[in-house]
Amino acid sequence: MRWATVIPACALLGAAAGATYGEMKPPQYSATSYVIAVPAEKSRSDPAMALGFAQAYGRVATQLAVLGEAQQTARVPAAKLRRSVRAETSPDAPMIAITAVSRRPARAADIANAVSGELTKQANKTKKATGITLTRLSRALEPTEPSSASPALTTLVGACAGGLLGGLALLVRPRRATPDGDTGRAQLPGPAAAVDLAQEVR
Repeated sequence: MRWATVIPACALLGAAAGATYGEMKPPQYSATSYVIAVPAEKSRSDPAMALGFAQAYGRVATQLAVLGEAQQTARVPAAKLRRSVRAETSPDAPMIAITAVSRRPARAADIANAVSGELTKQANKTKKATGITLTRLSRALEPTEPSSASPALTTLVGACAGGLLGGLALLVRPRRATPDGDTGRAQLPGPAAAVDLAQEVR
């Protein structure tokens, strides 16, 4: 009977650990600024080229060349910017989403706007050569709700993980042998018994 309580006990322990983690970890806020690549005026660039440059600029957005200049506007060291900023591009549209994460909502918006502004500035310095202009489609707004997992969610995840570990413990638990030496596992017939059985079938 003791083994029957393993899964519920592990689930309760996991839920308690998840709740503690959710309460102790500071909430994180995310803010996103959007930048779009468009062909420059009187340029022969086509939309496909704009899409290609958007993909390229998306990779550059989190590099030191951009973050090193953005740190002055955001007032955050470049090393910290690199940990808190990510850039995502769309396979169908020449758009770049620059998202910043911070414990303070206003700081997250400031970082995202600083990086998108610096990326736009640097890209437009070469628009005569590339035929592509970067334009900030929308500024990042101060988030009103955290983007990190809530304590309720971490509690649920912890309970599921604890229950799963309890189930695995039941699978690998030692089997109690019966008085006749049977451990409860299926026994295969020995070679002699198998031959006798085959002869009876014939």
